Amino acid sequence: MRDAARFPEQRFDMRGVLALILAGGVGSRLNVLVKRRAKPAVPFGSVYRIIDFTLSNAMNSGIERVGILTQYLPYSLTRHLGRGESWGLVGRAREARILPPHTGSREADWYRGTADAIHRNRDYIQRHAPEITLVLSGDHIYRMDYAAMIEHHIRARAGATIAVMRVPLSQAHLFGTILADGEDRITGFEEKPAQPTSDLVSLGVYAFQTDLLLRALDEVCGLQGGSDFGRDLFPFLLERERLSAYRFHGYWQDVGTIKAYFDTTMELLDPDSALDLPRWNVRTNLGEDRLGDHPPAYVASAARVRRSILARGCRIHGTVEGSALSPGVIVETGAVVRDSILLHDARVRAGAVVEGTVADKQVEIGPLARVGDPALGDEISRAFPTHLDQGMTVIGKGARLPARCRVGRNVSIDPGADLGRLEVDTVAAGESVRWEGETEERS
Repeated sequence: MRDAARFPEQRFDMRGVLALILAGGVGSRLNVLVKRRAKPAVPFGSVYRIIDFTLSNAMNSGIERVGILTQYLPYSLTRHLGRGESWGLVGRAREARILPPHTGSREADWYRGTADAIHRNRDYIQRHAPEITLVLSGDHIYRMDYAAMIEHHIRARAGATIAVMRVPLSQAHLFGTILADGEDRITGFEEKPAQPTSDLVSLGVYAFQTDLLLRALDEVCGLQGGSDFGRDLFPFLLERERLSAYRFHGYWQDVGTIKAYFDTTMELLDPDSALDLPRWNVRTNLGEDRLGDHPPAYVASAARVRRSILARGCRIHGTVEGSALSPGVIVETGAVVRDSILLHDARVRAGAVVEGTVADKQVEIGPLARVGDPALGDEISRAFPTHLDQGMTVIGKGARLPARCRVGRNVSIDPGADLGRLEVDTVAAGESVRWEGETEERS
């Protein structure tokens, strides 16, 4: 049922809407955080995953039928979603359906673009026969009332509507940009232009009249091997249909880089930030890995915690400052965690110091180790110069750092890497540690 206290009532019956979430992206700029999971499955904000925001928006907007398109490393995402119980998507007329690619033995059987992915699931759309199909990205942090967007779409008498937001013109080249007139009618597109002429960027949220969407997909996807919405479908529609821009003024953030992921998480520590997850009514699957069974966080009498998030199950005996800790994190006596993100069940042994670091699940940092050590220099990553150039260090799931190990800034350590077995005791700034040992997709 729609929560009128969160979003105002709209006239359109949302039972006539089908939402499709694109959740198969690699998100390679998140580096080792996506080596064993798709970007929408990356943990965020202590107990959530990135896809929880899109799913919660759908729930709060009154949408009852959601298809989730997966592809890259889908296991953890599929396990997290379950049957959709956590978002109220179970019932006679409700569903959350995982839609994997129809793969065979050839590379061509995989999705080849965002529009191609929707086209390959046209039977699913036709089976539900929605009046309006909503296409959503599953890898952004935001709060949006999709019903308000659909009301705009209907008032504009548009064949398709794109949610847009203003950004500084200096940043517009990172996005697909939209040109629109005074009545919000779209007049042009620029896909990540080197010199943008518009500061309106697409947020990856689209509303379509379903019959129009299916016809356009048949024509565009039938003409070429792969197709995207921004590059192919919308320019095709622009010459034939009325396209409208829905101007969004709320909070929206792309956490597609380590720095953006870190900075957005740190906003949770600011009581004045617009990123207010309890007020947004963001839901997650607390039954996964028994997250809801953790006891309250424990802070020892001699410990020190300042401006930080401690999830249930954390045990703090040392110092934590300006950091976000997920369930089950342990910081032992004399250890210091500063300006860092530690995901589920990470452990910082006695006397270790961790600064400016994102550590994935089950990472273990040995006694007296030093991670993010400024004394080892400030060189940017040689292997990932566009990923790690802001001083952050990222450690993959299950990696182990031995006692007294020193790790510099802009360092990447693969999931599962055991630096003790590798006989590595120092990792200089800008270096990477590769690991070809055991792999496991569960994450």
